[in-house]
Amino acid sequence: MSHHFPAGIQYGGDYNPEQWPEETWAEDVKLMQEAGVTMVTIGVFSWAKIQPDYLCWEFDWLDRLMDLFAAHGIAVDLATGTASPPAWLVRLDEDVLPVTADGVRLEFGSRQHYCPSSSEYCKAAGKLVRKLAKRYAQHPALALWHIHNEYGDHVTECFCPASAARFREWLKRRYTTVEALNHAWGTAFWSQHYGSFKQIEPPRTAPGPVNPTQLLDWRRFCSYALLRLHRMEREILREHSPGVPVTTNFMSMFKALDYWEWARHEEIVSDDAYPDPADPASYVGAALNYDLMRSLKGGKPWLLLEQAPSAVSWRPVNVPKPPGLQRLWSLQALSRGADGIMYFQWRQSRAGAEKFHSALLPHRGTASRGWQETVRFGAELKRLAEVAGSRITAQAAIVLDWDSWWALEGTDHPSERMRWRELLRPWYEALHARGVAVDFVPPHADLTPYRLVLAPNLYLLRAEHAGRIAAYVHGGGHLVCGPFSGVVDEHDHLHTGGAPGPLRQVLGVVVDEFWPIPDGETVRVGAGADAPEASVWSEWLVAEGAETLLSYASGSLAGQPAVTRNVWGRGSARYLSCHLDADALGPVLDGALTEAEVLPVLDGAPPAGVEAVRRGPYLFLLNHTDREADTPALPGTDLLSGEQVHDRLRLGPLGAAVIRTAPSER
Repeated sequence: MSHHFPAGIQYGGDYNPEQWPEETWAEDVKLMQEAGVTMVTIGVFSWAKIQPDYLCWEFDWLDRLMDLFAAHGIAVDLATGTASPPAWLVRLDEDVLPVTADGVRLEFGSRQHYCPSSSEYCKAAGKLVRKLAKRYAQHPALALWHIHNEYGDHVTECFCPASAARFREWLKRRYTTVEALNHAWGTAFWSQHYGSFKQIEPPRTAPGPVNPTQLLDWRRFCSYALLRLHRMEREILREHSPGVPVTTNFMSMFKALDYWEWARHEEIVSDDAYPDPADPASYVGAALNYDLMRSLKGGKPWLLLEQAPSAVSWRPVNVPKPPGLQRLWSLQALSRGADGIMYFQWRQSRAGAEKFHSALLPHRGTASRGWQETVRFGAELKRLAEVAGSRITAQAAIVLDWDSWWALEGTDHPSERMRWRELLRPWYEALHARGVAVDFVPPHADLTPYRLVLAPNLYLLRAEHAGRIAAYVHGGGHLVCGPFSGVVDEHDHLHTGGAPGPLRQVLGVVVDEFWPIPDGETVRVGAGADAPEASVWSEWLVAEGAETLLSYASGSLAGQPAVTRNVWGRGSARYLSCHLDADALGPVLDGALTEAEVLPVLDGAPPAGVEAVRRGPYLFLLNHTDREADTPALPGTDLLSGEQVHDRLRLGPLGAAVIRTAPSER
């Protein structure tokens, strides 16, 4: 961290002063101090104000703003402004604008209207970043550089000639020869052979299905193309302001960008999170995303850089957060490793596409309910300052591979219903309900710190990654692998001998045939009238040394193995050949959790809807229900109330406790 980065937990949000008369700034800073704001994000959409024309630069207003924050002890997360190019740039060269797969050039008038491969955009963005870096590198208000904004939110790909040329360059570096590319892409199929790299274009709209490996490489390239822009900005910032940390705001578990690779190129991971208040289970998905953010830098604290104080403006129906929910969900992010609780935005806009998006300072001003919650929570965060920097220790890990995600959701598969997030959710939900802490790990990770490794799906599995998993199990680790795994290699070619490919010996099974389940139908798994039912997917599974834990009890596969367990070296490996919901999957995972000796946060299970999370010595108890909850606890001091807690605690509706536990506890 830089010496300007504030201690404790950061609190604040995006501030867009260009939307307001300058006389408003002093009032805003005064109110920020009243609310306990420690940091603001500025400049996210300021390119047109900083550079109103090609040769015109106006920094005086930003100088005054930075000085104002410095004078009042408020740190600045200074954005580079490159997410929204000004009108003069796209009119100077309309090739800056992105082109869809159908050949339609997207117009100016929204945001993120640029082609990631545009040299004109790259040159102009680099010039802007260099001027910002030189001017503010030593400014006392600067605590953090904020590159761009939500990469890939609106434009993840461009199909213009410049993108095609950049794609060919990327392919040349990847494959060296066109012969190697032809092998990787399987171009012997459908007469797709290429005689040179010059013949290759992006996967634009075609008469029928496009080559699946071409699509996979295109996904890889598009993530790289945006990362290349991020790295360009980062190198400029590092050159002119070494020591000032850099971030860019991620968008939770986002398919288009390989966040494992992206996180390597920033000092602090940050996330924008917008769970839906209309969904009573949305807090489970939020927990999943926060665990990923914590995991991206090996457990280091991260920043929740954006969330809504109440309603958003972009859903078909935008439900506000009832009183107390903003506080509860913010504490949830803190419980899962966040050291900053920030919002979009500070002052609610009067014009534009987000004028109905809530803010810390709503349209009604300081008389509003929202403002009262803003002030109260700012005061509470000061009482939790000591939590900053503490870490979560997890005994279980979930393998997440963006390559496999992209390949899994390709075309012409046995079932289009096999989608990564839908496959993952029941696994995570079952662990969450049991109070089991979990990290996410890439497929190349060191697995030895974990007692249990879960792979809900690894459709694409490289031989070297399978070797790591096999060595982990053989050395005494425990694995649970989900269906449709070990199917293809890194080129999306089927593994010889069928699934689960290089995990066949570890799992002790082989798939004879994939058996997707039609929409609206289910098959029973296990004995008894109350046996759980699988939906979406099943497999004709043949045991090759593995014991059968559960068999299919109905449908075409009745009597065939459904869930198996295999001893491999000093460890064990379970395989689920079907898709189960969280209630049905939970008992299957219980066996693995017991065998691996993975412990929940609390000895006694909290009631349904109460979340228990341990962050270092701090136990967070969060009641996501609208009723009182009596829950097990650990002895210590509740930092929110100041009261002593023993072995049980009663939480009010949407209530929370943050207990500093005794050092000897668990």
